Amino acid sequence: MHLISDSAAISPLCDLETSVRGSKLVIGDHCMIDAFVKIKFAGGSGDVRLGQHVYINSGTVIYSGNGVRMDDNVLIAANCTFAPVNHAYIDRNRRIREQGFLPSKGGILIEEDVWIGANCVILDGTHIGRGAVVGANSLVIGKLEAYGVYAGNPLQLKGSRS
Repeated sequence: MHLISDSAAISPLCDLETSVRGSKLVIGDHCMIDAFVKIKFAGGSGDVRLGQHVYINSGTVIYSGNGVRMDDNVLIAANCTFAPVNHAYIDRNRRIREQGFLPSKGGILIEEDVWIGANCVILDGTHIGRGAVVGANSLVIGKLEAYGVYAGNPLQLKGSRS
């Protein structure tokens, strides 16, 4: 089910897949979703919820998995991946694709006024605190403190917004 605000600007070149198993796509007021963004309902039954004034730039892929929530005024640069789900793989006598998925680590939560730089990968269990900044090419998992400035792989706290 899609609940998309009339004031959202969604490129006709983005791909918003149909939800599965009762999952919802909610896009708030004044959001902008650029060309070649893909929102894919796969790997779980989580919702994808975007607050108001969320901007998602070209080439970003968001999997629903265990859920993705972005609060108001979140900025996502180009070519980011949001993957709130992980394949099970431990049984080497079975193909990975036959093993299903690991239990949820809580999905992805991005609080208000966050900026995520280009080419970042955000994984299941990530909680990015209000006002945080994530530098380009970062791999993100776990809890990031409010107003922290992070970058790298492995991700490191580089400073904070004053």
